[in-house]
This record gives sequence, structure tokens and C-alpha cells, in this order.
Amino acid sequence: MLRRCFLALTAMFAAPLALADDDLWQRLQSGGHVLLIRHAATDPGIGDPPGFRLAACATQRNLSAEGKRDAAAIGAAFRARGIPLGPVLSSRWCRCLDTARLAFGRVEEAPMLDSIFNDSEAAGRARTREVLARTSAWRQVGAKDNLVLVTHDVNIRALVDESVAQGEIVVAQPLDGRLQVVGRLPVSTVVQRRVP
Repeated sequence: MLRRCFLALTAMFAAPLALADDDLWQRLQSGGHVLLIRHAATDPGIGDPPGFRLAACATQRNLSAEGKRDAAAIGAAFRARGIPLGPVLSSRWCRCLDTARLAFGRVEEAPMLDSIFNDSEAAGRARTREVLARTSAWRQVGAKDNLVLVTHDVNIRALVDESVAQGEIVVAQPLDGRLQVVGRLPVSTVVQRRVP
């Protein structure tokens, strides 16, 4: 009896979440959104080893095998749903570039998306302002696709005050010089859901 009640409650609360995901995917089909994607899963750790270099992936914390599979699955989910994608911009960290390449097959390096983890407060704010200016300019041209920004958790927190898991996507819209969050797509729902 207790188990049946638990299953009923689980189904009742899970249904609105699935509907929210479906609604979000539908909105993405019309374009005009900014996709803030945290790089996919990495080898364990925080930050990068001391003395890492951007030009040398072997000196950085990189995507794990799971992260590579998730990145490819993210791209497959977007293609299967016919989501229109415009520019794919990425931090110059290898884990971000690899996420973008595996998911979307293309990427443009964008230093404004580089990790602000070790930046001074002023430098971090400057990068954040640059991203907001870029997204506002993109929106003003009336883009019919979606702008993809692959970056780091600390950068996403600075942009929209939301902490995200590896591979998670925050969907936002530029509004009055900031990014307004429309919804989130956890990596688990993106890579495991099947299109009917």
C-alpha cells in the first residue's frame, strides 16, 4: 500500500516536469534563445592542475568517457528535435571546446567565455558584461536560431545566478541587458529521453 502511494505521488510530480521539458523543447524550435551549456562530465577534480596551459589539453582537466558520450548525445537530441542552432561559441578550455565539437560538430573560440574561476572580481565582471553585450546584439538582429554558449559553472552563475551540473543547459532570453532564464534541461533528461 505504501509503495503504491509512493509510486502515485512520484508519477504525479514527474508528469509536470516532463511536460515542462517538452514545452521548453518546443520553444527552442522557434529560435531566439541563448543556450548556456556547462561542459560535459570531466575527470574528477575542481579547476585545473597547477601550471595548466590553454594550448595544451594534456595539462587540463578534460572530458571523461562519460562526458564524451553525453556531449554526443546532447547534439543528437538537438538534431532529432530539429532545433535551429546559430553560432556555437565556447570557452577556450579543452573540455568546453570538445563538448561543443562532439555535440554540434563546429565551434568558435570565444575568450569572453573562458573560466572566471581564477579571475579578479573586476575581470570576471568585465567578461560577464562582454557576454551580455554579445547576447543582446545577437537578439537585436532578430535571430531565428538559438545561440549556443559552452562555458563553465562559475561563468553561468555570474550570468544568471544559477549553479548547473556538468552537461546541463540553461535556456535564457536576452532582456534589458541581462539574460532571463526560461528553463533548464538537465543532462539526464537530454541524453536519456527518446523522441517519439
